[in-house]
Amino acid sequence: MSEVKKEGARPFRILGLQQIAIGGPDKQRLVALWVDILGLARKGTFVSERENVDEDICALGEGPRAVEVDLMQPLDPDKKPAVHATPLNHVGLWVDDLPAAVAWMTAQGVRFAPGGIRKGAAGYDICFIHPKGSEEFPLGGEGVLIELVQAPPEVVAALA
Repeated sequence: MSEVKKEGARPFRILGLQQIAIGGPDKQRLVALWVDILGLARKGTFVSERENVDEDICALGEGPRAVEVDLMQPLDPDKKPAVHATPLNHVGLWVDDLPAAVAWMTAQGVRFAPGGIRKGAAGYDICFIHPKGSEEFPLGGEGVLIELVQAPPEVVAALA
């Protein structure tokens, strides 16, 4: 039986997979497989001391249906967050209305990671569903970090 509190209609839609993020101690080994062997295109890079990450942002496919594949290594392997500790770091989902999704999910008991809605590495507004629920917010990702990503208009149009 679902624990979701059925308080009104869901005011948002999950449109599709936006990204997967893969971490390792040496990003170059990830690049050797995902870029050199599998042929993904590099779209950019992102480095953040606050998030302890050095990542290459790659793309699988093109246009609004492309899936981002982030290849990540920690700036300091002894600091948190440890982006390399879980090789499949997180999955990202396109959302058509991120603020409405966060408000509704919070009311349903979903636990979000600290940081709230903010700009992500690819420039879209993001936030994270915590991998574990808590007493106050019992619904989490059951061990998986889930990134919610505000879809731009062209993605909403293509995937809606």
